[in-house]
This record gives sequence, C-alpha cells and structure tokens, in this order.
Amino acid sequence: MKAAIGIADSGGLVAVSVRKVGAALDAGPMRLYSYLSTKEELLDLMVDAIYGEIISVGPIEGDSRNILKELARRVRRACQNHPWFGDLLGGRPHLGPNALLMLEASLAALCRTSGYDDIEVAMRAIGIVNAYVIGAVRSESNDLKSGLNKQEWQKLWWPYIERVIATGRFPMLATFVRDASHPSPDAVFEQGLETLLDGLAAKLPS
Repeated sequence: MKAAIGIADSGGLVAVSVRKVGAALDAGPMRLYSYLSTKEELLDLMVDAIYGEIISVGPIEGDSRNILKELARRVRRACQNHPWFGDLLGGRPHLGPNALLMLEASLAALCRTSGYDDIEVAMRAIGIVNAYVIGAVRSESNDLKSGLNKQEWQKLWWPYIERVIATGRFPMLATFVRDASHPSPDAVFEQGLETLLDGLAAKLPS
C-alpha cells in the first residue's frame, strides 16, 4: 500500500490507478488485478492502511472528553498528512481490519468512562465527533484544492471581496471582514470541538 499512498499523497486520488501502482512496484497491472478487482478495492485498502497509522500512535486514554478529543485530533492529523484521506471518509462504513480495530479501541476506552457505559450512547458520541471532523477537514482542504495556499487564495480573491463590500449591500459581511478575529484553522477546529463536546456532555444522563 505504500506505493499507492505515495501516489495519492503527491497527486491526489485522481492520480491513483492499479496501473500506476503496478508501475511503481515494477509489476504489471494484470498481476495486481489478480489481487484487486477494482480501483475501489484499492482505495479501501489505502483507507485501512491509514487507520493502521492512526491506531499505531498508541492507546486512547483519559476521561471521556480527552478520549473524544484524541480521536478527533488523530483523524484530523491523518487527513493533514494524507489530504485525500478526508475525501474517502463518510458514506459507507469502513470495515477493514484496522478500521474495526480503531472503532473497537475507541468504544472500549469510552465505555469505561462516566456517562458512556451504555454502548449505544458511546457509539452515537463517536459518530457525532467523526461527523464534525469530516466536515472540518473537508472545509479546510477545499480552501487548498485550487493549488493555492490560504494566503495566495486570499490575495487572489481580496479585490473581488472589496468590490462586493463597497456596494453596501452586505453590511454583515463587511462587519465580519473588519471586526472578526479570523483565527487559524487549528484554533477554529479546537473551538468547534470544545463546543461539540460541551453539547454531548450536557446530553449525558444525570
């Protein structure tokens, strides 16, 4: 999987094919097709390999809040290291061995904490946190899919935003541009995560 992951890391999912992976391994595509039927199977294996990286970090420990934070941060970090990974999260569940091991470890850790001894409550909390992470990382990655970094993107679009604000038709947008703190993506992620965890904690049975 290292060859396929390397191709995706450098060129995105569009660059991945069984033929290219075969070339990187100096093996013909027909040889790989004896193990893989479709590109989708290859992508499933790549995803599971990244889950393997996530669980290799070590055990998930602490109280429920710290466990959920750590799960969120690990998945986000994997998406930062492998930007294509976020595009394959969500949708149908991942059932590879590493993905299942991560879910098992997450549930085992969370169910040992106060308020999450009910497996259904724990599973729902993990699902909510995962949904937040998927949305956050996709929002972050969409800013960069044009090939520009954040500063370059802002410089390109700023003249247009200035003209829009100058029309006077968007006073709330003008206020946001002028007065908002515009924190870093890391700060935005952590603030959103804290708010989400506050909501989960408030819903726990007393």
